[in-house]
Amino acid sequence: MKTIKLLSILAISASLMVGCSDDDPVTPPSEGFDLEINGQDDFDPKDLKGNVNADITLKAGVEYLLTSNLRVKDGNTLTIEPGTTIKCKAGGTDVFLAVERGAKINAAGTQASPIIFTSDASNPRPGDWGGIVIAGKAKTNKGTEAETEVGGLNYGGTQDDDNSGTLTYVKTEYTGAKINGDQEFNGVSLYTVGSQTTINNLFISNGADDGIEFFGGTVDVQNVICINIKDDMFDFTEGYSGTMDNMFGVRENGFNDATEDPRGIEGDSNGSNPAAAPVSTPTIKNITVLNLSEITPLKAGAEIRRGTVATIDNALFAAYGDASFGNLIDTQDSSGDGTLTITNSYKMGTVGENKEGGTITGTVTEDVEAITADGDNLTVKAGLGADFTAFSWTGYTLKK
Repeated sequence: MKTIKLLSILAISASLMVGCSDDDPVTPPSEGFDLEINGQDDFDPKDLKGNVNADITLKAGVEYLLTSNLRVKDGNTLTIEPGTTIKCKAGGTDVFLAVERGAKINAAGTQASPIIFTSDASNPRPGDWGGIVIAGKAKTNKGTEAETEVGGLNYGGTQDDDNSGTLTYVKTEYTGAKINGDQEFNGVSLYTVGSQTTINNLFISNGADDGIEFFGGTVDVQNVICINIKDDMFDFTEGYSGTMDNMFGVRENGFNDATEDPRGIEGDSNGSNPAAAPVSTPTIKNITVLNLSEITPLKAGAEIRRGTVATIDNALFAAYGDASFGNLIDTQDSSGDGTLTITNSYKMGTVGENKEGGTITGTVTEDVEAITADGDNLTVKAGLGADFTAFSWTGYTLKK
Protein backbone atom coordinates (compact mmCIF):
# COMPACT_ATOMS: atom_id res chain seq x y z
CA MET A 1 0.00 0.00 0.00
CA LYS A 2 2.87 2.39 0.77
CA THR A 3 4.35 1.67 -2.66
CA ILE A 4 1.02 2.44 -4.36
CA LYS A 5 0.63 5.70 -2.38
CA LEU A 6 4.20 6.74 -3.24
CA LEU A 7 3.63 6.07 -6.95
CA SER A 8 0.39 8.04 -6.85
CA ILE A 9 2.11 11.02 -5.24
CA LEU A 10 4.91 10.88 -7.83
CA ALA A 11 2.38 10.71 -10.68
CA ILE A 12 0.46 13.73 -9.38
CA SER A 13 3.67 15.68 -8.88
CA ALA A 14 4.79 14.86 -12.43
CA SER A 15 1.46 15.99 -13.89
CA LEU A 16 1.67 19.29 -12.03
CA MET A 17 5.18 19.87 -13.31
CA VAL A 18 4.09 19.17 -16.89
CA GLY A 19 1.08 21.47 -16.47
CA CYS A 20 3.41 24.31 -15.46
CA SER A 21 5.85 24.00 -18.34
CA ASP A 22 6.98 27.22 -20.04
CA ASP A 23 5.35 26.16 -23.30
CA ASP A 24 1.81 25.89 -21.93
CA PRO A 25 -0.56 28.86 -21.70
CA VAL A 26 -0.99 30.27 -18.24
CA THR A 27 -4.40 31.48 -17.15
CA PRO A 28 -4.15 35.19 -16.29
CA PRO A 29 -4.72 35.88 -12.59
CA SER A 30 -7.68 38.16 -13.40
CA GLU A 31 -9.53 35.57 -15.48
CA GLY A 32 -12.49 33.83 -13.89
CA PHE A 33 -13.38 36.40 -11.23
CA ASP A 34 -14.08 40.11 -10.84
CA LEU A 35 -12.45 42.27 -8.22
CA GLU A 36 -15.10 44.47 -6.59
CA ILE A 37 -13.86 47.99 -5.84
CA ASN A 38 -16.19 49.43 -3.21
CA GLY A 39 -14.01 52.27 -2.01
CA GLN A 40 -10.77 54.20 -2.48
CA ASP A 41 -8.73 51.61 -0.58
CA ASP A 42 -10.07 48.56 -2.42
CA PHE A 43 -7.54 48.40 -5.26
CA ASP A 44 -3.83 47.97 -5.78
CA PRO A 45 -2.36 50.69 -8.04
CA LYS A 46 0.18 48.19 -9.40
CA ASP A 47 -2.56 45.65 -10.22
CA LEU A 48 -5.37 47.94 -11.33
CA LYS A 49 -8.51 46.09 -12.45
CA GLY A 50 -12.05 45.25 -11.40
CA ASN A 51 -15.57 46.63 -11.11
CA VAL A 52 -15.71 50.19 -9.81
CA ASN A 53 -18.76 50.26 -7.51
CA ALA A 54 -17.97 53.58 -5.81
CA ASP A 55 -16.56 56.99 -6.67
CA ILE A 56 -12.77 56.60 -6.75
CA THR A 57 -9.80 58.75 -7.80
CA LEU A 58 -6.57 57.87 -9.56
CA LYS A 59 -4.01 60.33 -8.26
CA ALA A 60 -1.09 62.06 -9.91
CA GLY A 61 2.27 60.90 -8.61
CA VAL A 62 1.10 57.32 -8.05
CA GLU A 63 2.42 54.55 -10.34
CA TYR A 64 -0.50 52.68 -11.90
CA LEU A 65 -0.45 49.48 -13.91
CA LEU A 66 -3.70 48.44 -15.59
CA THR A 67 -3.48 44.64 -15.61
CA SER A 68 -6.98 43.74 -16.79
CA ASN A 69 -10.20 45.62 -17.48
CA LEU A 70 -11.32 48.38 -15.16
CA ARG A 71 -15.10 48.89 -15.41
CA VAL A 72 -16.84 51.91 -13.99
CA LYS A 73 -20.30 50.64 -13.08
CA ASP A 74 -23.63 52.44 -13.48
CA GLY A 75 -24.03 55.30 -11.01
CA ASN A 76 -20.33 55.71 -10.18
CA THR A 77 -17.58 58.11 -11.27
CA LEU A 78 -13.90 57.46 -11.94
CA THR A 79 -11.85 60.63 -11.46
CA ILE A 80 -8.31 60.82 -12.85
CA GLU A 81 -6.19 63.73 -11.69
CA PRO A 82 -4.21 65.90 -14.14
CA GLY A 83 -0.71 64.56 -14.70
CA THR A 84 -1.60 60.94 -13.96
CA THR A 85 0.10 58.23 -16.05
CA ILE A 86 -1.51 54.82 -16.34
CA LYS A 87 0.66 52.12 -17.82
CA CYS A 88 -1.26 49.25 -19.40
CA LYS A 89 -0.02 45.68 -19.37
CA ALA A 90 0.95 44.69 -22.91
CA GLY A 91 -0.26 41.58 -24.65
CA GLY A 92 -3.79 41.08 -23.33
CA THR A 93 -7.14 41.73 -25.01
CA ASP A 94 -8.68 42.01 -21.53
CA VAL A 95 -6.71 45.17 -20.69
CA PHE A 96 -8.93 48.23 -21.21
CA LEU A 97 -10.87 50.98 -19.43
CA ALA A 98 -14.66 50.78 -19.71
CA VAL A 99 -17.22 53.35 -18.59
CA GLU A 100 -20.63 51.72 -18.51
CA ARG A 101 -23.92 53.30 -19.46
CA GLY A 102 -24.98 55.47 -16.53
CA ALA A 103 -21.43 55.79 -15.18
CA LYS A 104 -19.04 58.73 -15.60
CA ILE A 105 -15.38 59.43 -16.15
CA ASN A 106 -13.85 62.67 -14.92
CA ALA A 107 -10.49 62.71 -16.71
CA ALA A 108 -9.76 66.43 -16.89
CA GLY A 109 -6.11 66.86 -17.69
CA THR A 110 -4.54 70.21 -18.50
CA GLN A 111 -2.17 71.48 -21.17
CA ALA A 112 0.69 71.42 -18.67
CA SER A 113 -0.38 68.14 -17.02
CA PRO A 114 -2.11 65.81 -19.47
CA ILE A 115 -3.38 62.36 -18.49
CA ILE A 116 -1.49 59.53 -20.22
CA PHE A 117 -2.49 55.95 -21.02
CA THR A 118 0.40 53.97 -22.50
CA SER A 119 1.89 50.49 -22.85
CA ASP A 120 4.17 49.08 -20.16
CA ALA A 121 6.26 47.23 -22.77
CA SER A 122 9.94 48.08 -23.09
CA ASN A 123 9.43 48.06 -26.87
CA PRO A 124 5.80 49.23 -27.23
CA ARG A 125 3.80 48.49 -30.36
CA PRO A 126 0.31 49.17 -31.73
CA GLY A 127 -2.17 46.74 -30.20
CA ASP A 128 -0.37 46.29 -26.88
CA TRP A 129 -3.61 46.92 -24.96
CA GLY A 130 -7.26 47.71 -25.64
CA GLY A 131 -8.18 51.36 -25.21
CA ILE A 132 -10.90 53.53 -23.68
CA VAL A 133 -14.53 52.46 -24.16
CA ILE A 134 -17.40 54.72 -23.06
CA ALA A 135 -21.09 53.77 -23.33
CA GLY A 136 -24.03 56.15 -23.03
CA LYS A 137 -27.80 56.47 -23.33
CA ALA A 138 -28.18 58.41 -26.59
CA LYS A 139 -29.71 57.02 -29.78
CA THR A 140 -28.33 54.48 -32.24
CA ASN A 141 -29.95 52.78 -35.21
CA LYS A 142 -29.02 49.45 -33.63
CA GLY A 143 -31.81 49.80 -31.03
CA THR A 144 -32.02 50.82 -27.39
CA GLU A 145 -30.31 47.68 -26.06
CA ALA A 146 -27.21 47.03 -28.14
CA GLU A 147 -23.95 45.43 -27.01
CA THR A 148 -20.54 46.88 -27.71
CA GLU A 149 -18.24 45.22 -30.23
CA VAL A 150 -15.63 44.91 -27.49
CA GLY A 151 -15.92 44.80 -23.71
CA GLY A 152 -19.49 43.48 -23.47
CA LEU A 153 -21.11 46.79 -22.45
CA ASN A 154 -24.76 47.63 -23.11
CA TYR A 155 -25.41 50.89 -24.92
CA GLY A 156 -28.21 52.85 -26.55
CA GLY A 157 -31.34 54.61 -25.40
CA THR A 158 -33.34 57.76 -26.06
CA GLN A 159 -31.48 60.33 -23.96
CA ASP A 160 -29.53 62.35 -26.50
CA ASP A 161 -28.36 64.84 -23.85
CA ASP A 162 -26.84 62.10 -21.71
CA ASN A 163 -23.66 62.95 -19.81
CA SER A 164 -20.83 60.40 -19.49
CA GLY A 165 -18.43 62.90 -17.96
CA THR A 166 -15.23 64.56 -19.19
CA LEU A 167 -12.26 63.42 -21.25
CA THR A 168 -9.88 66.27 -21.97
CA TYR A 169 -6.12 66.65 -22.44
CA VAL A 170 -5.67 62.89 -22.58
CA LYS A 171 -3.08 60.83 -24.47
CA THR A 172 -3.71 57.20 -25.45
CA GLU A 173 -0.85 55.23 -27.00
CA TYR A 174 -0.36 51.71 -28.45
CA THR A 175 -4.04 50.76 -28.37
CA GLY A 176 -6.10 48.44 -30.57
CA ALA A 177 -5.70 44.93 -29.13
CA LYS A 178 -7.29 42.46 -31.54
CA ILE A 179 -9.71 39.80 -30.30
CA ASN A 180 -10.49 38.41 -33.77
CA GLY A 181 -11.04 39.64 -37.32
CA ASP A 182 -14.27 41.43 -36.38
CA GLN A 183 -13.45 42.62 -32.87
CA GLU A 184 -10.69 45.12 -32.27
CA PHE A 185 -10.35 47.97 -29.82
CA ASN A 186 -9.87 51.55 -30.99
CA GLY A 187 -7.93 54.26 -29.24
CA VAL A 188 -11.19 55.77 -28.00
CA SER A 189 -14.58 54.10 -28.66
CA LEU A 190 -17.73 56.14 -27.99
CA TYR A 191 -20.97 54.15 -27.92
CA THR A 192 -24.08 56.38 -27.98
CA VAL A 193 -22.36 59.00 -25.89
CA GLY A 194 -24.62 62.02 -25.30
CA SER A 195 -24.25 65.71 -26.01
CA GLN A 196 -23.63 66.80 -22.40
CA THR A 197 -20.39 64.81 -22.33
CA THR A 198 -17.20 66.89 -22.70
CA ILE A 199 -14.55 65.41 -25.01
CA ASN A 200 -11.72 67.49 -26.40
CA ASN A 201 -7.93 67.74 -26.71
CA LEU A 202 -7.08 64.10 -27.34
CA PHE A 203 -3.78 62.69 -28.62
CA ILE A 204 -4.17 59.17 -30.03
CA SER A 205 -1.08 57.49 -31.43
CA ASN A 206 0.09 54.12 -32.73
CA GLY A 207 -3.30 52.42 -32.81
CA ALA A 208 -3.74 48.98 -34.36
CA ASP A 209 -7.31 49.73 -35.47
CA ASP A 210 -9.12 53.11 -35.59
CA GLY A 211 -8.08 56.25 -33.78
CA ILE A 212 -11.49 57.39 -32.53
CA GLU A 213 -14.84 55.83 -33.44
CA PHE A 214 -18.42 56.90 -32.75
CA PHE A 215 -21.21 54.31 -32.58
CA GLY A 216 -24.34 56.44 -32.74
CA GLY A 217 -24.68 59.19 -30.17
CA THR A 218 -24.66 62.97 -30.23
CA VAL A 219 -21.44 63.97 -28.50
CA ASP A 220 -19.37 66.81 -29.98
CA VAL A 221 -15.58 66.49 -29.96
CA GLN A 222 -12.89 69.08 -30.55
CA ASN A 223 -9.11 69.11 -31.05
CA VAL A 224 -8.28 65.46 -31.71
CA ILE A 225 -4.98 64.43 -33.29
CA CYS A 226 -4.37 60.87 -34.51
CA ILE A 227 -0.82 59.76 -35.33
CA ASN A 228 0.11 56.50 -37.09
CA ILE A 229 -3.20 54.69 -37.02
CA LYS A 230 -3.29 51.34 -38.86
CA ASP A 231 -6.92 51.62 -39.98
CA ASP A 232 -9.17 54.71 -40.02
CA MET A 233 -8.18 57.91 -38.28
CA PHE A 234 -11.76 59.10 -37.67
CA ASP A 235 -14.67 56.67 -37.86
CA PHE A 236 -18.41 56.88 -37.20
CA THR A 237 -21.42 54.61 -37.68
CA GLU A 238 -24.88 53.66 -36.34
CA GLY A 239 -26.53 57.08 -36.57
CA TYR A 240 -23.88 59.43 -35.14
CA SER A 241 -25.07 63.04 -35.32
CA GLY A 242 -22.52 65.13 -33.43
CA THR A 243 -19.88 67.61 -34.58
CA MET A 244 -16.18 66.88 -35.01
CA ASP A 245 -14.19 70.10 -34.96
CA ASN A 246 -10.44 70.57 -35.48
CA MET A 247 -9.32 67.03 -36.23
CA PHE A 248 -5.80 66.27 -37.46
CA GLY A 249 -4.71 62.83 -38.72
CA VAL A 250 -1.30 61.88 -40.08
CA ARG A 251 0.52 58.76 -41.20
CA GLU A 252 4.22 59.48 -40.84
CA ASN A 253 6.92 58.69 -43.34
CA GLY A 254 8.16 55.19 -42.49
CA PHE A 255 4.89 54.12 -40.85
CA ASN A 256 3.92 51.35 -43.25
CA ASP A 257 1.77 49.20 -40.99
CA ALA A 258 -1.83 49.22 -42.23
CA THR A 259 -5.05 47.28 -42.62
CA GLU A 260 -6.35 46.48 -46.10
CA ASP A 261 -8.29 49.74 -46.31
CA PRO A 262 -7.00 52.57 -44.10
CA ARG A 263 -8.86 55.86 -44.54
CA GLY A 264 -8.78 59.34 -43.13
CA ILE A 265 -12.53 59.39 -42.46
CA GLU A 266 -14.79 56.34 -42.60
CA GLY A 267 -18.46 57.24 -42.33
CA ASP A 268 -21.24 54.65 -42.08
CA SER A 269 -24.84 54.70 -40.93
CA ASN A 270 -26.18 51.14 -41.10
CA GLY A 271 -24.84 48.41 -43.38
CA SER A 272 -27.94 46.24 -43.09
CA ASN A 273 -30.47 49.02 -43.64
CA PRO A 274 -29.11 52.40 -44.81
CA ALA A 275 -32.48 54.03 -44.09
CA ALA A 276 -32.55 52.90 -40.45
CA ALA A 277 -33.19 55.78 -38.05
CA PRO A 278 -31.43 57.73 -36.86
CA VAL A 279 -29.27 58.14 -39.95
CA SER A 280 -25.69 59.31 -39.41
CA THR A 281 -25.69 63.07 -40.01
CA PRO A 282 -22.37 64.36 -38.64
CA THR A 283 -20.87 67.77 -39.15
CA ILE A 284 -17.11 67.67 -39.68
CA LYS A 285 -15.21 70.92 -39.82
CA ASN A 286 -11.59 72.03 -39.77
CA ILE A 287 -10.04 68.65 -40.50
CA THR A 288 -6.70 67.61 -41.99
CA VAL A 289 -5.93 64.15 -43.35
CA LEU A 290 -2.23 63.90 -44.19
CA ASN A 291 -0.33 60.92 -45.59
CA LEU A 292 3.47 61.00 -45.48
CA SER A 293 3.92 57.22 -45.80
CA GLU A 294 5.43 56.49 -49.20
CA ILE A 295 4.72 52.75 -49.17
CA THR A 296 1.17 52.59 -47.82
CA PRO A 297 -1.45 54.78 -49.52
CA LEU A 298 -4.69 55.74 -47.84
CA LYS A 299 -7.63 54.06 -49.57
CA ALA A 300 -9.57 57.31 -49.39
CA GLY A 301 -9.41 60.69 -47.75
CA ALA A 302 -13.06 60.32 -46.80
CA GLU A 303 -15.47 57.43 -47.38
CA ILE A 304 -19.11 58.41 -46.80
CA ARG A 305 -21.41 55.43 -47.31
CA ARG A 306 -24.24 53.16 -46.11
CA GLY A 307 -26.87 55.89 -45.92
CA THR A 308 -24.73 58.54 -44.24
CA VAL A 309 -25.61 62.20 -44.87
CA ALA A 310 -22.52 64.20 -43.89
CA THR A 311 -21.33 67.80 -44.04
CA ILE A 312 -17.64 68.66 -44.26
CA ASP A 313 -16.37 72.25 -44.09
CA ASN A 314 -12.73 73.35 -44.35
CA ALA A 315 -10.96 70.06 -44.98
CA LEU A 316 -7.42 69.51 -46.22
CA PHE A 317 -6.61 66.16 -47.85
CA ALA A 318 -2.87 66.08 -48.50
CA ALA A 319 -0.22 63.60 -49.58
CA TYR A 320 3.32 64.91 -49.32
CA GLY A 321 6.32 63.73 -51.33
CA ASP A 322 5.75 60.28 -52.85
CA ALA A 323 2.83 59.45 -50.56
CA SER A 324 -0.69 59.05 -52.00
CA PHE A 325 -4.41 58.37 -51.53
CA GLY A 326 -6.32 55.88 -53.65
CA ASN A 327 -9.42 58.10 -53.81
CA LEU A 328 -10.10 61.60 -52.62
CA ILE A 329 -13.76 61.04 -51.61
CA ASP A 330 -15.75 57.81 -51.98
CA THR A 331 -19.54 57.73 -51.62
CA GLN A 332 -20.18 54.40 -53.35
CA ASP A 333 -20.96 51.20 -51.46
CA SER A 334 -22.98 48.06 -52.17
CA SER A 335 -24.57 48.33 -48.71
CA GLY A 336 -25.89 51.83 -49.43
CA ASP A 337 -24.42 54.96 -50.94
CA GLY A 338 -23.66 58.15 -49.04
CA THR A 339 -24.44 61.83 -49.40
CA LEU A 340 -21.83 64.52 -48.77
CA THR A 341 -21.87 68.29 -48.88
CA ILE A 342 -18.33 69.67 -48.82
CA THR A 343 -17.31 73.34 -48.73
CA ASN A 344 -14.14 75.46 -48.44
CA SER A 345 -11.92 72.39 -48.82
CA TYR A 346 -8.55 71.70 -50.37
CA LYS A 347 -6.30 68.93 -51.65
CA MET A 348 -2.59 68.58 -52.31
CA GLY A 349 -0.43 65.87 -53.90
CA THR A 350 -1.46 62.49 -55.28
CA VAL A 351 -4.90 62.10 -53.74
CA GLY A 352 -6.82 60.31 -56.51
CA GLU A 353 -10.28 61.13 -57.85
CA ASN A 354 -13.75 61.09 -56.33
CA LYS A 355 -15.62 57.78 -56.51
CA GLU A 356 -19.25 58.79 -56.71
CA GLY A 357 -22.07 56.34 -56.17
CA GLY A 358 -24.10 58.58 -53.94
CA THR A 359 -24.06 62.37 -54.10
CA ILE A 360 -21.21 64.81 -53.63
CA THR A 361 -22.16 68.47 -53.55
CA GLY A 362 -19.29 70.91 -53.71
CA THR A 363 -15.72 70.74 -54.94
CA VAL A 364 -12.26 70.40 -53.44
CA THR A 365 -9.74 72.98 -54.62
CA GLU A 366 -6.13 72.10 -55.34
CA ASP A 367 -3.48 74.01 -53.40
CA VAL A 368 0.04 72.86 -54.23
CA GLU A 369 1.52 74.90 -51.36
CA ALA A 370 -0.88 73.77 -48.64
CA ILE A 371 2.04 72.09 -46.87
CA THR A 372 5.61 73.34 -47.15
CA ALA A 373 8.92 72.23 -45.69
CA ASP A 374 11.07 74.28 -43.35
CA GLY A 375 14.17 72.17 -42.91
CA ASP A 376 13.02 68.83 -41.51
CA ASN A 377 9.72 70.24 -40.31
CA LEU A 378 6.47 70.68 -42.23
CA THR A 379 4.19 73.67 -42.01
CA VAL A 380 0.49 73.70 -42.89
CA LYS A 381 -0.81 76.88 -44.47
CA ALA A 382 -2.94 78.80 -41.98
CA GLY A 383 -6.66 78.49 -42.51
CA LEU A 384 -6.52 75.19 -44.41
CA GLY A 385 -7.99 72.28 -42.46
CA ALA A 386 -7.22 71.85 -38.77
CA ASP A 387 -5.44 74.46 -36.71
CA PHE A 388 -2.28 72.56 -35.82
CA THR A 389 -1.32 75.06 -33.10
CA ALA A 390 -4.14 73.63 -30.96
CA PHE A 391 -1.96 70.56 -30.43
CA SER A 392 1.11 72.34 -29.08
CA TRP A 393 0.41 70.83 -25.63
CA THR A 394 1.33 67.38 -27.04
CA GLY A 395 4.88 68.38 -27.99
CA TYR A 396 4.32 66.75 -31.40
CA THR A 397 5.93 68.24 -34.52
CA LEU A 398 5.36 67.41 -38.18
CA LYS A 399 8.48 65.93 -39.74
CA LYS A 400 9.21 65.73 -43.47
